[in-house]
Amino acid sequence: MKKLRSFLDSLDPLFTRGGRFERFHALWEAVDTFLFSPGDLTRGSPHIRDAIDLKRVMIIVVIAATPAALAGMWNTGYQANMAMQSLGVMGLEGWRGALLPLLGAGYDPASLWDCVLQGALYFVPIYIVTMVVGLGWEVLFAGIRNHEVNEGFFVTGFLFALIVPATIPLWQVAVGITFGVIIGKEVFGGTGKNFLNPALVARAFLYFAYPAQISGDAVWTPVDGFSGATVLGIGAIEGFQGVLDTGLTWTQAFVGQMQGSIGETSAAACLLGAVILVFTRIASWRIIVAVCLGLIVPTLLFGGADSNNTMLAMPWHWHMVVGGFAFGAAFMATDPVSASQTNTGKWIYGFLIGFMTWLIRVVNPAFPEGIMLAILFANVFAPVIDHFVVQANVKRRLKRNV
Repeated sequence: MKKLRSFLDSLDPLFTRGGRFERFHALWEAVDTFLFSPGDLTRGSPHIRDAIDLKRVMIIVVIAATPAALAGMWNTGYQANMAMQSLGVMGLEGWRGALLPLLGAGYDPASLWDCVLQGALYFVPIYIVTMVVGLGWEVLFAGIRNHEVNEGFFVTGFLFALIVPATIPLWQVAVGITFGVIIGKEVFGGTGKNFLNPALVARAFLYFAYPAQISGDAVWTPVDGFSGATVLGIGAIEGFQGVLDTGLTWTQAFVGQMQGSIGETSAAACLLGAVILVFTRIASWRIIVAVCLGLIVPTLLFGGADSNNTMLAMPWHWHMVVGGFAFGAAFMATDPVSASQTNTGKWIYGFLIGFMTWLIRVVNPAFPEGIMLAILFANVFAPVIDHFVVQANVKRRLKRNV
């Protein structure tokens, strides 16, 4: 490692101001800080001593989301293998079908290796396209502004790849992450200045721009000729009883054995990730708890069979394990940039997300899933919530001094 450090130090003058490759300083700095912790010192006060920096925060978030990624890859392969069995299909078409036997995998839904590897052949290309295109825009804007390339995109890109269907065309992945980076972040000044979650901005753009590839019934399982709707899609049409009629159990939904986006199906994996984030104090437990309460309270108050709205019959414990609720509560709602910052504001912000999720799922028939739009809606109001919380605290302290 010392030789690599010395080699990088010898090249550094070429990329600093006045060097031959000065225009590529942002890219060089990104590579250098990715390999080694930066040696820059804080010149002014205050000085904060802490064992964690932004790079370690990003690494922990990626580690926390990895169980959801692995569970999602397994479920993608499992759903594909089950679909092929029901249709009598012998294997996947295209390069994936040719590559899978070379890797020693088959199409057995009972084989963990077969399912995970097959799911990886869908997830990895999505992730590669996301990182190449997204980092390309990050480096471009950093070069124009003469700023550092922030490590935050590694989390944004990883999370975005987990909230899209396995069958999404790769060109749509590139378009979506481009929209999310530019419109969701860079137009506001870059990392730390965006008031919306960039990954959700990208997902929302794809949701409305290409609904057939994002919200259609036939996109969730990568097998031609197989149509499998999500649980919420079935519930929006047939109600909660229609969900039960599919044979899906709550345990299967909790584990993630159902149709859905790659990383959103397993509530168990998302729960594990949430524990990691809360234990390391990267995510706020107040937001996670408030999001859950925001969904549970209206479900208990207004739940029950209704001839005009059969989704009211879905219990709260089902709401929490279907769709992307668990993933959104653990990884999206807790985004430290776009969420509320005050403790009281976090309770209000989280409860608003949970309540809006219930409202969109149950009352609005146009969108079966609600967590994505609910979080973006709460992102807009997060600064307002914090403003009123701060003003209330100021007034309360002024009264004490009178």
